[in-house]
Amino acid sequence: MTGRVHSYLAQHREQLVDQLTGWVRLRSVAGTPEHEVDVVRSANWLAANLRDTGFPTVEVWEGNVVYAEWCAAPDAPTVLVYSHHDVRAAKDEQWEQTPPFEPAVRDRHLYGRGASDAKGQVLAHVWGVRAHLAAADREAPAVNLKVLVEGEEEIGSPSLAGLLDANRARLGADLVVFSDTLLWRADHPAVCTSVRGVLNAHLEVKGPRRDMHSGAVSGTAPNPATELCRLLGRLHDDKGRVTLPGFYDLVAEPSERVRADLAALPFDEEDWLARSETRGLGGEQDYTPLERLWVRPTVEVQSLIAGDPIGPSRGAIPSVATADLSIRTVPDQKIAEIGEQLRSWVADRIDDRLDHELTLSDQTAQEPYHTPEDHPALDALAAAMHDGFGTPVGRMGNAGGGPAELLARTLDAPVVFFGTGLPEDRWHDSDERVNIDVLLAGAATLAHLWSRLADGH
Repeated sequence: MTGRVHSYLAQHREQLVDQLTGWVRLRSVAGTPEHEVDVVRSANWLAANLRDTGFPTVEVWEGNVVYAEWCAAPDAPTVLVYSHHDVRAAKDEQWEQTPPFEPAVRDRHLYGRGASDAKGQVLAHVWGVRAHLAAADREAPAVNLKVLVEGEEEIGSPSLAGLLDANRARLGADLVVFSDTLLWRADHPAVCTSVRGVLNAHLEVKGPRRDMHSGAVSGTAPNPATELCRLLGRLHDDKGRVTLPGFYDLVAEPSERVRADLAALPFDEEDWLARSETRGLGGEQDYTPLERLWVRPTVEVQSLIAGDPIGPSRGAIPSVATADLSIRTVPDQKIAEIGEQLRSWVADRIDDRLDHELTLSDQTAQEPYHTPEDHPALDALAAAMHDGFGTPVGRMGNAGGGPAELLARTLDAPVVFFGTGLPEDRWHDSDERVNIDVLLAGAATLAHLWSRLADGH
């Protein structure tokens, strides 16, 4: 079957790329009123594609959520596929290969916003089903398939919890396949077994009641920009550890199995710096780079604004300085507790001559999730990835987050992860791209996965 799957996908390579090109042209930017209709168009585009694939039930919920099911295997397990079709905003002037919503193929990559995160991953599922049916000469998938592709993931999936609760019976499954993750390398794929949780915070430090001419008050007025920088500089100690009291109290150390799996992945510092386009390695000194990426918690500053960041300076001490923080959590940390730790830390350390306001994104926060290490679906996925990529398969984690824990808890089903992204695909940045060969290998993996899950291995 492996040869037939790869042959089918090779024959339809151009059609897959054409479909992804057309889908990427739809500006399905999440959370922006001017693109709300584009998100709806994107959902309807996917719904039509799933109908063309053969799914007998395809519906669009709440305007931007696509649900489909193909349940014709009563003795086989039921699998729910989760992903998203909304994308991050993009600034045309920062893209050098092509405008973000005018996709172009260059050097075996398709460039465009959403090409990898996550429209490409969704299309890998669509074509995986098509290859699965064609290669095995089947009229329906070997497992019962349900598909849930939302349109709000990039803004924290604020409606997902309510949607899952309202449709729990229809969404019931034995297993969830979560497709919004990365692979390790194109030539060395790895089964992802975890995602970190995420809590976003917005901190405002308030100084003068209005921007003040520095020549009038310099030397007497507390400066919120200086105070904010002082606070942020104290978030980590000289060993790269987060300084929030109690931050590490509930952190579960990685098991020996996880440590061994990560150590077995090929890692070269020069290769990593080139692929991640970073200038050096940071983080906790007592952990390897891959452990820092996937099994250790972090606090990052994502934006820092004060004064006149654009245009000529007014020569004023700013009245407000702001920072956006992203906290990545791991088992067994709890988002609510981490939020209170941050709130207390800021209140105890900020200069009392200034005021401040800390806003936590509680409604869009996500808890971490780790697939049970001995779950048989992991072995089935590893075998399917070997079929799809033709290379040895390792195990890895995912540095980002997602609603995996919410899906597992609400649907009472374990979650496994499979995505076709790579660290060098530039998610959320300019010139986002997807490796077309990896996309095809991913579709081949999924074509084999349904057969392996149906066979119990």
